[in-house]
Order: sequence, then C-alpha cells, then structure tokens
Amino acid sequence: MSKIVDLRYGTRRSSELSKRSAEVFAEAEEHPITVTRRDGEALVLMSQREADGRARLLELAAQLITVATDHQGTLAERMAKVFPWMLALSVADREACAREILDAARASFATEQPHLALTELTSWKETAAAVAAGLSNTDLQWYDDPHLVERP
Repeated sequence: MSKIVDLRYGTRRSSELSKRSAEVFAEAEEHPITVTRRDGEALVLMSQREADGRARLLELAAQLITVATDHQGTLAERMAKVFPWMLALSVADREACAREILDAARASFATEQPHLALTELTSWKETAAAVAAGLSNTDLQWYDDPHLVERP
C-alpha cells in the first residue's frame, strides 16, 4: 500500500510522538501534523479548534451548494432561504452579505483557512441580530474629548 503524505502539514514519525510528545503536541496546536507509521496509514493530529473549523466550513459548503442548486430568485433571496437571519437586513445589505459570504467562502476553500468564511458569516449574522434588536436606528453622538461620568 502506498503512503501519501500531505506536505501542507508538518510530518512526524510515530516514534517521535512517543519520544517527544510534548513537542509534537505543541506543534499540532499550531497546525495539523501528519504522523507516519510503518505498519499503517498515516494519521493527522490537530487541535479541536482546527477540526471544528473544518467541520463548520464543510457545513457552510453544504449550505452554499443548496443555494447554488436552487434556481428561483436572486442570490440574496436564495441565501436568505438557507440563512433566514438575513431577512433582518435591508435588501441592499442582503445582496452585499450574499456576495461577501460567497467570496469569503471561495477564499477559505482555496486557502484551506476556514476562519475567513466563518468570520464573515458570523459578522453578518451578528449585524442582522443587531438590526433586528433595533440598534441600527440609533443616532450615535461621538465625543471628541473625554467626558467624566459618575461611577454607577
């Protein structure tokens, strides 16, 4: 059986894992590590954060495929079916949201960096929540100079 090792990961032999586990674990917290074995298939050691990010990115990919295969409505309308929180945004913001999430997802898939798409998705979702809570209609007054306030 031929062994394929992904060169994007750091590579360690299984013997290194047993002899220098602290060092290998520290490296795995930074990026995935391929652990090669003489008697079996290579394994990948990664942080839970990394694994969760990849799982969330795959979930987003499935949702975007659903959007792509629906042929009724604009991109923003199709995405609002999958992400109903988008309905709290204005029509213009829904269109911007759809484009920006799709662009960030493409960048994530191309670079294998899940945080690009997940951060964009989370930012827009939180914006929609703030709009739904009425925070978008507030006129803010910014102070140029510091103001003292009483302690609560």
